[in-house]
Amino acid sequence: MTTLAHDSATLTRDALTVLQPGFTGTTAPDWVLRRLGEGLASVGLFGRNIATPEQLGALTAQLRAERDDVLVAIDEEGGDVTRLEVRTGSSFPGNLALGAVDDPELTRAVARELGRRLAECGVNLNWAPSADVNSNPDNPVIGVRSFGAEPGLVARHTAAYIEGLQGAGVAACTKHFPGHGDTAVDSHHALPRIDAGLDTLTARELVPFRAAVAAGTKAVMSAHILLPVLDPDLPATLSPAALHGLLRRPVADGGLGFDGMIVTDGMEMRAIADAYGIERGSVLAIAAGADAICVGGGLADEGTVLRLRDALVTAVIEGRLAEERLAEAAARVRALGEWTRRSGGPRAAHGIEPAAGVGLAAARRALRVTPAGTSSSSSYEPVTGPAYVAAFTPVANIAVGEETPWGVGAELARLRPGTGAATYGRQDADALGVQGLIENMLDTAGDRRIVAVVRDVHRHPWMADALDALLTARPETVVVEMGVPQAPPAGALHIATHGAARVCGRAAAEVIVGNGAGDHPGD
Repeated sequence: MTTLAHDSATLTRDALTVLQPGFTGTTAPDWVLRRLGEGLASVGLFGRNIATPEQLGALTAQLRAERDDVLVAIDEEGGDVTRLEVRTGSSFPGNLALGAVDDPELTRAVARELGRRLAECGVNLNWAPSADVNSNPDNPVIGVRSFGAEPGLVARHTAAYIEGLQGAGVAACTKHFPGHGDTAVDSHHALPRIDAGLDTLTARELVPFRAAVAAGTKAVMSAHILLPVLDPDLPATLSPAALHGLLRRPVADGGLGFDGMIVTDGMEMRAIADAYGIERGSVLAIAAGADAICVGGGLADEGTVLRLRDALVTAVIEGRLAEERLAEAAARVRALGEWTRRSGGPRAAHGIEPAAGVGLAAARRALRVTPAGTSSSSSYEPVTGPAYVAAFTPVANIAVGEETPWGVGAELARLRPGTGAATYGRQDADALGVQGLIENMLDTAGDRRIVAVVRDVHRHPWMADALDALLTARPETVVVEMGVPQAPPAGALHIATHGAARVCGRAAAEVIVGNGAGDHPGD
């Protein structure tokens, strides 16, 4: 048993400080307020905690009344992953759309406006941007959350996003280190493995993270992925080689030289929870070099917080976690809290001119429209009456969530009243067969023009088969791809939006009815 330099109260306080828990409800529970007085320094908010901007502002003020330097974190990437607008869809396109435009000034402006809205609501830490290079087009969890597949492009937009967000007083948390783009497994479900060599890792995955550090990102989020070239046994979140040996190591020695706060991805994700358990996993993560433990996306109760606090304290007492390492981690959390207290919040937001319409402008610029046939001069007949929107719906990405609406149906219905919509999933194709599904769709659509909305059609054979059958039956069908676009199929019109945010749907709907026909008050 080790001899403690700190007394037990300090040790317990430090253990609470490194936790970033979530909770349920749109007001702070008593246990959260009580623990803030005992050392808790961060909370994470999710869609379940947010009803309106006014309510969110009241919630963060309630938290800040207990501790004025509390870190209030949120997963607000914009695009498909939104918590501020979880029930309506985002007013901002996501990373892939911004990468498709490839205008860093636009990315900086979008991030600054997003940061202004967060700061106005009292949120001061954003678990964004995603700096993953989406080198594997079959990636089930990153996709449109990445700026693209080219490291240099991802790097320049990662830096611009950080500068815009932090310019609004909201700390950026660049993720998912050392890069989640070359995975075929979602770490919410299992542990992904990347077998790239060190040269590939250096030339691809690490390029955006080096740019992020150079841009001054205040935090970095670790990924629950196994990279044998760095550590053959432990995923990056738990690996001293990945966190201390690579991310912290000085640039002169081949590392990234990052000295800010390292936060883990959600510890209840199965990549960690199934193999290590969240208590042991949290101890290993802090020992490896992480400073903050993200938990609460699923486990959002006081009992979880107390179990993790006690696991860290016990690990120090038993000599499995260096007391100095825990104290160092807690100090980094407090230092970031102090930065946000000075730099962020509603007062900072009030000093920034709102950039009305920047999200919609970006979504419009991100569209890639392929006309019918092979000729760029092929004519397109806009939809002039009610349409029928057939949304081919894959299983929801956990990071996105099932509750966030997507597609073009709602936006098109505003422009063409009487437009109907229905969703079709793999279960429908399995139950009815592809031809049965299409026959059902045609019967329901009647003589209305069909707009087929797909998401990552290249990753879903059932979706590709159904789309081919639909285009054979109705070649005038408009196809809208709201995921990662590949080669467009033959059709009357193909629109790649590079994301499924509400503004992406609105931009696509405007094209479907004729450019400019959809103008109405901006986002």
